[in-house]
Amino acid sequence: MAGSQENAMISVRLSDGSIWQYDHPVTVAEVAVSISPGIAQDALGGKVNGELVDMSSLIQNDASVEIITDQDPEGLEIIRHSTAHLLAYGVKELFPQAQVTIGPVIENGFYYDFAYHRAFTPQDLQNIERRMHELAKKNEPVLRRVVSREEAASYFKSIGERYKAEIIESIPHCEQIKLYSHGSFIDLCRGPHVPSTGKLKVFKLMKLAGAYWRGNSSGEQLQRIYGTAWARKEDQVSHLRMLSEAEKRDHRKLGKQLDLFHLQEEAPGLVFWHPKGWALWQQVEQYLRHRLSAVGYLEVKTPMIMERSLWERSGHWQNYRNNMFTMESEKRDYAIKPMNCPGHVQIFNYGLHSYRELPLRFAEFSSCHRNEASGALHGLMRVRGFAQDDAHIFCTEDQVISESVSFNALAMSVYKDFGFEQIDIKLALRPPQRAGTDNAWDRAEQGLRSALAACGLQWQELNGEGAFYGPKVEYHIKDALGRSWQCGTLQLDFVLPERLGAEYVAENNNRRCPVILHRAILGSMERFLGILIEHHAGAMPLWLAPIQVIVLNIAENSAIYADIVAQSLKKQGLRASVDLRNEKISYKIRQHALQKVPYLVIVGDKERDKQTLAVRARSGINLGVMPLEAFLNILHNELQVSK
Repeated sequence: MAGSQENAMISVRLSDGSIWQYDHPVTVAEVAVSISPGIAQDALGGKVNGELVDMSSLIQNDASVEIITDQDPEGLEIIRHSTAHLLAYGVKELFPQAQVTIGPVIENGFYYDFAYHRAFTPQDLQNIERRMHELAKKNEPVLRRVVSREEAASYFKSIGERYKAEIIESIPHCEQIKLYSHGSFIDLCRGPHVPSTGKLKVFKLMKLAGAYWRGNSSGEQLQRIYGTAWARKEDQVSHLRMLSEAEKRDHRKLGKQLDLFHLQEEAPGLVFWHPKGWALWQQVEQYLRHRLSAVGYLEVKTPMIMERSLWERSGHWQNYRNNMFTMESEKRDYAIKPMNCPGHVQIFNYGLHSYRELPLRFAEFSSCHRNEASGALHGLMRVRGFAQDDAHIFCTEDQVISESVSFNALAMSVYKDFGFEQIDIKLALRPPQRAGTDNAWDRAEQGLRSALAACGLQWQELNGEGAFYGPKVEYHIKDALGRSWQCGTLQLDFVLPERLGAEYVAENNNRRCPVILHRAILGSMERFLGILIEHHAGAMPLWLAPIQVIVLNIAENSAIYADIVAQSLKKQGLRASVDLRNEKISYKIRQHALQKVPYLVIVGDKERDKQTLAVRARSGINLGVMPLEAFLNILHNELQVSK
């Protein structure tokens, strides 16, 4: 493809290292055709010097270029983004008076918000999806046009799309205004999009929900349509199957079915724990308390309510005020604590510490409260009152790496004990709104990178997602359905100890400010229990099960023996219960099987006379008849393996 004028040549370096040369500016689509007609057919977009672009984007200078297909993660993002626009196209075709607002890509799909004079119905959803498939089959080209801000605003105002006109006003003046069109539909978007609607073949509209314009609860109410889109039909089938399984595992349903907890309107975002649910909570908390004590953590307890002045000095009042519950008493302002760290610093400050005492590790399980928006509340996963397996390590800067390595080993071991094997690590870096100097943030971020490297971990960096006083490592656990949940955190903080006057006596007798490592393994106990319930589908392993064994009598004649067996199990430290109701044994077996009790022990006249037990496992397997001692051996062996 060499041109006649060598100095006008454009060199394009592909991802395999090969270089193609052109004697004129070329589009990404033309580069794809040069490589292979098959590649050009599959192409959805491109990357030019690392920036994701449309196939129609023009390359005018030397560049590195990557062709994006549906085999690439970015390709799936383009498909979903384009399907969101196809949704808006379908809605406008069927409901011309509807106004379109925003339609971003989200995990596993997309959504689009609309303003319309009546509520959309499930039947509307079916009709919209049918119309989307019809539009996709037309294989209309998706065309991009860069226009002036004035032209774009004028166009959307002329067709009554006031939300789009408002969005244009908020776009920074340094950004281009791009309009994308397919058929009669024109939308405002940064792109990129598929080259034609025929690329959009596998999608489904999922549900309707309410939304607010700009996410402001005092703003106008909109309607949100959620959808999912995939490159291959089998991927969508697998995803929908997973969603169906997730619905069965929903911790809210299981919480009711297993009598673990409930929530009610009089206490939004606050949990009523029932005896079995609280037994599960206690197993988790006591297990973790034992693990922390074994590696040198000291448990403390701090006040639930503290005066405003402390929160101002910590920076929470200025940076976190909207998330805090506040109150006034005797002309003094107070806040219910949203986190434990300022209180732990007060304990550290109460006495003067030597460098020889560091690291000091303070742990606390007490409740915190955050004023979450009511629309964001979701079972145990998003609450207003919660407890954390919270701890703060006060150490020297030289101890950061060793403490981080120790914490990582502990966290990984804990996750494994609860049945989580796959853990992804992310590093959240400085947010736009933050406390502390850039120098302090540089040191903190580099400190965590060094700590992660010392742990032998690989990680992904998240720009702008750190806490306001420090970067943090995030531990994302994968559950049985492959869903990712962010639980543990390790945050390196140079800011808070300085703001709250924390000091220790260094080796040279000078006063120095300690480093604080904020750390949690489970995060919110409520949320982790929700994750745990869904991960195990409510069928907790023996060591966690609220009731480990239920003893059932067949008839009144064996009731006393059944009770003796249950008491014997309890004396061995097992969580056992007995069901002596005058019901058919088949009914009692079925009921307790639905309660997911690990072991059912059935006793009748034969078992009473021979001092034996008929044992059934939760899976329905009949383990046969055995003496109590043999059953105890089974239980103790399983408990040894479980932890």
